Amino acid sequence: MFASGHTTPRLGIDLAGGTSITLAAVPEAGQESAINKTNMDTAVSIMERRVNGLGVSEAEVQTQGDRNIIVNIPKGTNSKQAREQVGTTAKLYFRPVIATELAGGGAAPQPSGTGEPSADPSGDKAGDKATDGASQEATDGSSASADPSASATTQGRAVTDALKADESPAATDEAGPSPSATGGAADPDAKLQEAYAKLDCTKESVRATAGDGAKATDPTVACGQNSQGQWQKYILGPAAVDGTDVDEADALLNTTSGAGWTVTMKFTGEGSKKFADITGQLAQKQSPQNQFAIVLDGEVVSDPYVRQALTGGNAEISGNFTQQSAQDLANMLSYGALPLTFREDSVTTVTAALGGEQLQAGLIAGAIGLALVILYLLFYYRGLSFIAIASLLVSAALTYVIMSLLGPTIGFALNLPAVCGAIVAIGITADSFIVYFERVRDEIREGRSLRPSVERAWPRARRTILVSDFVSFLAAAVLFVVTVGKVQGFAFTLGLTTVLDVVVVFLFTKPLLTLMARRRFFASGHKWSGLDPKALGAKPPLRRTRRPSAPAQTKEA
Repeated sequence: MFASGHTTPRLGIDLAGGTSITLAAVPEAGQESAINKTNMDTAVSIMERRVNGLGVSEAEVQTQGDRNIIVNIPKGTNSKQAREQVGTTAKLYFRPVIATELAGGGAAPQPSGTGEPSADPSGDKAGDKATDGASQEATDGSSASADPSASATTQGRAVTDALKADESPAATDEAGPSPSATGGAADPDAKLQEAYAKLDCTKESVRATAGDGAKATDPTVACGQNSQGQWQKYILGPAAVDGTDVDEADALLNTTSGAGWTVTMKFTGEGSKKFADITGQLAQKQSPQNQFAIVLDGEVVSDPYVRQALTGGNAEISGNFTQQSAQDLANMLSYGALPLTFREDSVTTVTAALGGEQLQAGLIAGAIGLALVILYLLFYYRGLSFIAIASLLVSAALTYVIMSLLGPTIGFALNLPAVCGAIVAIGITADSFIVYFERVRDEIREGRSLRPSVERAWPRARRTILVSDFVSFLAAAVLFVVTVGKVQGFAFTLGLTTVLDVVVVFLFTKPLLTLMARRRFFASGHKWSGLDPKALGAKPPLRRTRRPSAPAQTKEA
């Protein structure tokens, strides 16, 4: 725990303060079946991306039941902004690229048609190819299509200086997209150029706000990540194709052409016409102004080059995709807008002060419970209570350490129900000690001394402890499975402490009692030891007697 630097448990919203938003999926007419696990998981993924785009750390987005999503945002976040973004329809656009360069300045090398390997999960590939669904492209960038008019290829990202390009009318005429080619945004105005010059896509806060407020009909600036993990900035023209124009997208393994994993897109009727128009216009331009950018929530997730118009209503983006990166891009294209409509059911805001008060109240409750158990042990077991108290402290220390480590490893957050589960565990843990102690005292009542009583009592107590803890763990497991949200924190903590109870009893309590049985204070049955035979009403000491030997057999002569 100390080596990792995580010395305190991660606190949930109800203890640390923050905002909890509950969103309920609302089916459209005749589409009740759309509310399924796949769509809910996709919605969670999109919402997580939006919340992270706000610069929020340790936010939680999870499903609750079949049709609810809970978004927990810690304190220090603009809850109003979060509420506006998490449940709204995502904005997916296909925009022509006017200019692009590395975020830190400098030019990237012109990539070849074959592209370079990348594990970028966004599907943003150096060397991606956008082709008609009926065509194929050779890896060197030459056309292998039976219908050359319906093919295109991309050669990855090129870097250009938009400002220099705009200074040269000739360059604009030859390489820059004309107003007709980009919807009237070939020459960015001074304000857009200034925003582009100042844009630093290496900063997360800047990426989250890049292009904020830009309409689909206006040019804008944006950020995107290339295959080497470097951030690039863009000047983009007005949206030529909307995300709603994509009918469906799939990730497929193309074994016929050897292109590997590809992403296929199928456009609607209107979308097919728009896509054919924009690709036809961009195909006449030179790098990088023959690119279009796929922009999701203001971030460029892919930017294929275009060589020839795609008129078939189907397109394919290929390159060095992995299965995961291809699936991610397909999901973005298919579900750039949330796959379901959500309504805001409830918003709960917990201030840091209120969370601190709840945590303090929970700790006080735990301290009171622990003190009452200790007082009972001292009154009833006297010296024997030393073993029980030491075991409780060991169990508490292990619980604290594990909770501190589970925060960064699995995202476990200690909430108020979890604190309640830890308090209940005090009684469960103490119960195991009491079972063992009573078995030992039963043996002493039978007239045995302490050391053999400790060993004889252990097998009987062990079975009882295991059965009792199994029932408690089973209850916690069932509660964890059938419940959602904060109640799961209670169930998880209860199950965790139940497992730790078995560990502590077997590896600490029993060995410690064995050692203490050798001490004269306990072995002699001191009246303050809690094992006084007289106080327990023990029978006279058991004495071992020898059985009479069998009469010797005599042999007859």
